[in-house]
Amino acid sequence: MTDPLLTRPKNDPYRKLIIVLSIIIPLAVAILFGVEIKGFDLTFLPPIYASINGLTAVLLVAAFMCIKNGRRRAHELIMKICMGLSALFLLMYVAYHMTSASTPFGGTGYVRNVYFFILISHILLSVGVIPLVLFTYLRAWRGDFAGHRKLAKIAFPCWLYVAVSGVIVYLMISPYYK
Repeated sequence: MTDPLLTRPKNDPYRKLIIVLSIIIPLAVAILFGVEIKGFDLTFLPPIYASINGLTAVLLVAAFMCIKNGRRRAHELIMKICMGLSALFLLMYVAYHMTSASTPFGGTGYVRNVYFFILISHILLSVGVIPLVLFTYLRAWRGDFAGHRKLAKIAFPCWLYVAVSGVIVYLMISPYYK
């Protein structure tokens, strides 16, 4: 059976939009990391956006439980909230890094290796989860629930890992904030 998303015309505007967003968002974040805006103190943001990541993780599990129990409307609402929280996280994360110097991790030994493993896997999956989540959402929106379920089996654990690992990265680096 062919994948309906792949057999759609190449000029499908939603497909193009998702591909563009999946490229622009990570590039914009990378570019904005090089921008330094002085005069703003947003050092209060990391615990807030880490909490947003934690809330997103809890809500992702709740959405999963809702759909497993046949509560489609609740699942849909929670997933929309998760997408909104992820967008809010991204805005806060970029704002913080544009106004504050990077905090180096001060741990040593195996803890340092664990930290960088979690951080790097978190960053790589956070880039990959963008198109996964958006294409998964698009399939549900179009009523392609078989395709939605198929892609959600990949998107859900990736998104959950990104949300949970974001909290872990914050907890590991928080003692080194100025």
